[in-house]
This record gives sequence, structure tokens and C-alpha cells, in this order.
Amino acid sequence: MIEHPAFSTEPWQVREESLNLDVLPQSESLFALSNGHIGWRGNLDEGEPHGLPGSYLNGVYELRPMPYAEEAYGYPDVGEAVINVTNGKVMRLLVDDEPFDLRYGTLHHHERTLDFRTGMLHRTVEWTSPAGRRVRVRTTRLVSFTQRSVAAIRYEVEPVSHDTRVVVQSELVTNEQLPPSDGDPRSATVLESPLQPEEHHAYGANLGLIHITAKSRLRVAVAAEHHVDGPDGWQSSAESETDLARFTVVSRLRPGQRLRVDKAVAYGWSRTRSLPALRDQVDAALAAARHTGWDGLAREQRERLDAFWEHADVEVRGDQRLQQAVRFALFHVLQAGARAEEQPIPAKGLTGPGYDGHCFWDTEAYILPILTYTAPEAVAQALKWRHGTLPVAQERAGQLGLAGAAFPWRTIAGRECSGYWPAGAAAFHVNAAIAAAVVRYVACTGDADFEREVGLELLVQSARLWHSLGHQDEHGVFHIDGVTGPDEYSALMDDNLYTNLMAQENLREAAAAVDRHPEEARRLGVDEGQVRCWRRAADAMAVPYNEELGVHEQSAGFTRRARWDFDATRPGQYPLMNHFHYFALYRSQVIKQADLVLALFLRGEAFTEEETERAFAYYEELTVRDSSLSAACQAVVAARTGHLDLAYNYLGETSLIDLRDLKDDTRNGLHLASLAGSWIALVAGFGGLRRQGGTLSFAPRLPGHLFRLSFRVTAFGRSIAVCITPDEATYTLLSGDPVVVRHHGEKVKLTPDSSETRALPEVPSLRAPRQPKGREPVPFAEQ
Repeated sequence: MIEHPAFSTEPWQVREESLNLDVLPQSESLFALSNGHIGWRGNLDEGEPHGLPGSYLNGVYELRPMPYAEEAYGYPDVGEAVINVTNGKVMRLLVDDEPFDLRYGTLHHHERTLDFRTGMLHRTVEWTSPAGRRVRVRTTRLVSFTQRSVAAIRYEVEPVSHDTRVVVQSELVTNEQLPPSDGDPRSATVLESPLQPEEHHAYGANLGLIHITAKSRLRVAVAAEHHVDGPDGWQSSAESETDLARFTVVSRLRPGQRLRVDKAVAYGWSRTRSLPALRDQVDAALAAARHTGWDGLAREQRERLDAFWEHADVEVRGDQRLQQAVRFALFHVLQAGARAEEQPIPAKGLTGPGYDGHCFWDTEAYILPILTYTAPEAVAQALKWRHGTLPVAQERAGQLGLAGAAFPWRTIAGRECSGYWPAGAAAFHVNAAIAAAVVRYVACTGDADFEREVGLELLVQSARLWHSLGHQDEHGVFHIDGVTGPDEYSALMDDNLYTNLMAQENLREAAAAVDRHPEEARRLGVDEGQVRCWRRAADAMAVPYNEELGVHEQSAGFTRRARWDFDATRPGQYPLMNHFHYFALYRSQVIKQADLVLALFLRGEAFTEEETERAFAYYEELTVRDSSLSAACQAVVAARTGHLDLAYNYLGETSLIDLRDLKDDTRNGLHLASLAGSWIALVAGFGGLRRQGGTLSFAPRLPGHLFRLSFRVTAFGRSIAVCITPDEATYTLLSGDPVVVRHHGEKVKLTPDSSETRALPEVPSLRAPRQPKGREPVPFAEQ
């Protein structure tokens, strides 16, 4: 893991068996804890050494100017950037009169373990100070799923060799000094001292700091409470100033005696609530945590995760790294959305400041599908956040001369924060991803109230956008011109096939939702004429196809462009966007990430098997995977077309992206969409999961490297377990009424009292597709 022998491969945890400062920033991302509201990077308890300090609150950001060399109408002039809020993780230790700093003295043992079943980060350290005092330190950290505002730490220290005086300093620290930006455009903008002090206090074992951002005017309150357990004679004190609050415990310990400090930290923020109200909010959260106690918080955390794994676990036999990777992915995806509650799920979750903490279309296209089948309540909350941003999206559409709503390419609070419009604001397919997420959630959960109150308007406003964005030609064909699809190396294209097919589905589903909720639709100003126009546009949607090549075109005219000269491109020139001007990329047949292939995956019913095979082979030769979003989609379509070894290698790329730091930027936070892609590649790829209306269908097949794949999905009020071996698949209805699923097209009725087993058909023998020179996926065994 991250190419270091200190990291072991285990099915239910990530374990680091020694401290390695060279990969400290990456490990801080891997060991991050979150519940979707609070995010704590996996920094060492003492605060130093660190790679990148990080404490985040979902939705808390600061505004920053977005200057341009030349001004133009409609360019966003203000951006949003996530900020590092008050750090409640810090627990400093003095051993006699020397600081517990692992860069000095002798480190005998250091181990950290992130446990996916308990949701806790454990750490054990044994260290001898330069003066010869040996101590053992044990810490446990959690961010609560059940008490949204609360995170907690248990910190224990005991001397090993001598009677020792220990001093534990528990702190709240605001406006920490951050390392300078490394120049990586994916890194967050460094905002110096973003929080202005409003109030601080320290009394007894309680601490509190309240700050407000200078420009976005978001108020942040943090409070901490402590419980101390140790031999008689320990003493404590508390103090505070504008950016620091500290609780100090002093104790004299003999070998074998322990001093234990339990720390509960409560976070709250608001744009509208007063300072007293926010102070009361975090105090109340601490009172609830105190009532529950440390053991209760740990028990609740385990129970919440037990319930999740019961419905969401994926078992893989044949590759231990893959087993660890998919559970690591599931755990972090759950962390990102579990308690986001009408706030966005950023591309990095709350694990780091990469991409300025922005939310993209990745959330709806990659993360929400996995949550729909495993934790659907998180999907409803994420889509309610989108619904809450509709007024800003409608204003943006009007600015662009369009009807409906134009959702932003990247944002935190709803405004467009992309200053590069060809590959950002022109990517209207974000609307389609949101609409598809609404349709999937409603179909799988039957949540009619959500559809009526939230989903309908999202579908309607997106449908209005598509109808105003497109036009019908003299032959009645509906075209959507001048947009950018998922492939950011092909901007401002006409009739991007992925965009058109997803818009087509959006238009049809909006019309169907209006039929189901006529009263609510009338309140939104929808009339029968509008609905007829949507259906007519969907039926007449342009689907570009090259008759001579016998292949669908990614966009109109794409296949007549000159092909990129891959033979002349050196390995060090990838990603291409960092070494070639977009002018060269935009006019060539070269693909950053799956685009038409993503359409083959998400709108597979629009293509015949032969069309899918030909298109996949054609676009494999052009796709360089300069985006982490690509490999999962390619894995799914490779599996569907019978290229199982290729699918397995792509699965390796998407599942190990952070555990192996394949993109060399895990230090800035995890790649949540790519992690979600590991589930997508396994369940939708090798499991063949598709939803067709109110029916689940499966087309399972396994690569030779795996001898068993088991997973569970929840949909339509049922929980279904699927177990696949090289020769057969077994389907079991775990809960709910009898249901019919499909196995490679065959209807299979499932009842609660039995399992159904079906043989797997033979995989067709096809010629392996080629990739661009030097961009072939590394075999999974070598990754």
C-alpha cells in the first residue's frame, strides 16, 4: 500500500505497522474519519509532525476572488474554497519535561489501524524520550454516525520504565498554519487565517471557541468536554484565548499506572443563527455525548456499521487486496454521505482540501448509485441539497439565456465556481446526472413523497433546460449543440452522444413524473404543451453514428478528426492537459475519460450487443485515462463485452487509486468517485447489475483471478444477496415480498424461503481491444 511495506493487507482494516514520515500526508487521507458533517484528517494526535492539518465542516467555506486576464460576460467572479476549521484533535503530551515528539528520542513501536467494522482509528505507540523515559500511548478516535455534531478521542498514557510526570494538553486550535501550496491545480487555495474570533471560554473541563468567516459570514462554534481517569493526585486547569483553548492534566505515574483522558468535541455552524444560539447548540451536543459516554458512543458506532455491512458488504475470494480495497471504498463512501444532511458530498469528501472542497457531477454519477443500493437515506439528503440550490441554478440558466436550471460544474453552496467554461460550465450533463439520480432513488425506494416534494421539480427544471438548450432542424431531429460531455479533451461539441442520451431520459422521466403528480406540476407552471414538447424532443433526439465505420460517434463529426499521435507522446507527457495546449486536444481524437463508453454503461438499452462491442473497441484505442473517473466505466463495459481480464485490470486501477496513490495526489484527499467505482466495477461489471424500471437484472461473469464474488443490494423494499462462482450464480431474497429478477435475461422468481441457482453462460471469445501506446492498464497482479 502506497508502495510501503509498513501497510498490511487485511480484509476489514487498514493497518500501518510503523511510522513513515515520507508518506504521512497520504496516510492522513487514508485514515481520515468523517460522518458527512464533520471531517477529521488522520493527523497524529500531537498535531506534529504533519503533512497537512485538516478539520472540516461540510458546507463551511470562504469566498475568494476569481481574477481573469480578460473580463467577459457571465464569468463567475467569486469562488468558494473549503477552509480548515478549528482543530479539536490535538492532544499534546510532555514526558517529564520533554515533548512527546516522534522525530526525537527512540521510537520502538508505532501502529495505526482504521477498523471498517467499528468506525474507529486506533493508535499504539511506545517511545523513549531523549532523557530515557519510556512511555506507552494508546489512542482511539471516532467521528460519530449517530450523534452528528460529535467527535471523540480516548487518550491513554502509561510509563514503562520509570516513575514519570506526564502532562496532557488537550486543545482547540483555530487558524493553524498550513503548508504552502505545492502548485498542483487540484490542491485547495490556501486561505490564511480564514476565521475571525468572536468568543472563547475555558472553565472546569470545558473549552469553547466561536469564530466567523470574514466574507462568507459563516459562524463556527466548537466546544470540548473532558473526563479524566487516573491515580489519585492528578490536577487540571483550563485556559483560552482568541484562537486557542487548552485543558491541561498533570499526573505522576508509576510503571503500569495509566492516565486516561476522554475528550468529546462538538461542532456547529450556521449562516443565520446567532452566537448564543450556536453556543447553546454545541453545548447541547456535548450534553448528549456526556449522557451517552465514551462506551456508548463506541457501541452506537459499531451498531450503525453492523447494520450497514449487513446490507452492503461485498465479499471477494481470490484477491485479498481487492477485498480490502472494496471495503475501504464502501466505508469511506458511507462516511462522506452518512450525515451530510442537505449538504453536498464533495469530490474528496471531508478527507482533504483537494479541488477546493467542491462538489462535481461525480457525486450523482458515481457516489449516489452505490448509496442508493446500500444507504438510500443519504441519497435523499444529497438530492435535497441540490434542490435547495435551485434558485441559484435557475438564475445561472437565465444568465446563459436558457430556461430551467443550469446546475454548476463545481460548487460548495450552489454558485458556479468554475472559471474555465469550455470544460466546466459547458458541461451541462451535470443536470442529467442529477435527474438520473432522482429517477434511480425513487424507483428503488418508492419514495413518492420525495418525488412529489423534491424530485419532480429537479426533473422539470432540468427538462426545461434541455428543451431550451436544444433545437429541431428542418428534418425534425433534435440537436444539443456546443456542449462538453464527460470527456474534457473534447469541448464545445455538437450532439455529444452521452449528453443527448441522458437528456433524452431526463425529458421522458420528467414527463412521466408530471403525469404522476399533476397538481404539483401545475404549481410549477407545467402545462400539457410543455410535456408534449419534451416527449417530442426525446423521441427526435440526435444519435450521431458513422455508417462507414459502423460505430457511434462520441459527438457529431468526432470520428473524422485526426487521431492523436500516441507513438510520439512520451510516458512523461501524461496527463496530456499538463503538457499540451487544449487547442491541440480539442481538435483531435483523444479521450481523457470514458464518455461514449459511459453511455454504453448507463444507457446500455440504447445499443445492440454488436454496437456495444464495436464502440467499446473503437474508443479503447483513444482513451488515455487522464481522469480517475474512467477506469470504473471501462471495467463495466469490458466485463459486459466479455473482456474479463481487461475489466479486472481496470478494477485494480479504480480500487487501488488511493491505497497505492496511483495519481500521486492522495495527500490532498481521497478520490471518492473512483473508490465508488470499485463497487460499480464489481457489482455492475462482474455482477452485471442493471435496473430496468422496477426490475433488477443481473448478467454475472467472473474473471479467472476470482473464484467467488458475493454482494447484497437493497431495492423495491427487498434485500437480495447474490453469490457468483465461475460456473453459477445464486440469488437469495433476504427480506421483503417475493420478487422477480432476471439472470442473463431469464426470469427468476425469488421467495423468502429458498435460493435460486442458475448456470453462467459461456463467455464469447472476442479479440482483445487495444489501448493507446503506453496507456494499457497495468495488470492487477503488478499494481
